[in-house]
Amino acid sequence: MFVLHFVLGGRGMKIVYSEDELNQYMELAISVSNDAPVLIDKFLDQAIELDVDCISDGEEVYIGSVMQHIEEAGIHSGDSACSLPPVNLTQVMIEKVEQQTKTIALGLQVIGLMNVQYAIYQDEIYLIEVNPRASRTVPFVSKATGMPLAKVATRVMMGEKLVDALSYYDKYNIVEIANGLRRPKLKGHVSVKEAVFPFHKLYGADLVLSPEMKSTGEVMGISKNFGVSFAKAQLSAGNNIPTSGTCFLSFVDTDKIHAAEIASGLVKHGFKLVATKGTQAVLEEAGIECQRVLKISEGRPNIEDSMKNDEIAMAINTSDNNTSKKDAVVIRQEVLRRSIPYFTTLSAARALILALDEMGDGSWTKSTALQDFLV
Repeated sequence: MFVLHFVLGGRGMKIVYSEDELNQYMELAISVSNDAPVLIDKFLDQAIELDVDCISDGEEVYIGSVMQHIEEAGIHSGDSACSLPPVNLTQVMIEKVEQQTKTIALGLQVIGLMNVQYAIYQDEIYLIEVNPRASRTVPFVSKATGMPLAKVATRVMMGEKLVDALSYYDKYNIVEIANGLRRPKLKGHVSVKEAVFPFHKLYGADLVLSPEMKSTGEVMGISKNFGVSFAKAQLSAGNNIPTSGTCFLSFVDTDKIHAAEIASGLVKHGFKLVATKGTQAVLEEAGIECQRVLKISEGRPNIEDSMKNDEIAMAINTSDNNTSKKDAVVIRQEVLRRSIPYFTTLSAARALILALDEMGDGSWTKSTALQDFLV
């Protein structure tokens, strides 16, 4: 499995799974790029991606955040939901990431903000890219931690020492020193950033996530645990999670090994399941009750009819590069038309289960001031 890319922003990037897909991509790339090179990387399937924002004055480093992407590597960082602090990384791994970030910042003699993206694959840290500038995550991190990173970085870039710039804005007493670097001391809360997409306004846009960035904004959920924060972020993004009804499942072949895990979590919360033939067979073999629903090309009544009849409360449909077939496109358009909550990656489906674990009594919708999590 390989990822191919040619331009910035994810535009033109594609993950290929076979020699045929590689040949198709190269024909397209050559027609666009002429003699310019095409970069081919080996793809780290199911790797955890991290975003780290830091500020350096050339002598000391402040680690503003270590954020874990909820979507796996392969989804553009601007389109991925992310959690601060990380959901399931060990403290040892977080500290390794922090120390590597410090080494990079001091080695490059960065003065001001720097963003680093990593992938964690089989307990190894891989460096994806380093950007010696502010990232789109800075506003989210600033609100989540209470430290205005842009203001601190501006003072540092004007010649002020990092420790003095941090002290000027540390009104919530959050800065701590650990292992030779400075970082925010989170006070028991979890913040989740979710991307906002323009699919409802751009007719014909495809909501399958990929290396190519499609989002146009972002929202934030904050609470004392990840599940509630994820639910709040989904609600803010217009993807309100239902707590009952029928969920449509369709997993691409490479994800079917995880279908029973996701389905069991939904059944635990009282959801009825319907699925296309392949996914239904996998669930039936695992002893999970699931009704088969016809694909659009298999006759009627089919999944499109079920959606039009308001019989589907939520949909989980993981995808790869081959899912632009007519059936998949029609299903995704119907989901948008009827505002059905929709998840396209395994990691987002797992986050959904964690959210459902916390949503039972409705108390999670209670409003709380942002400052209450910081003082």
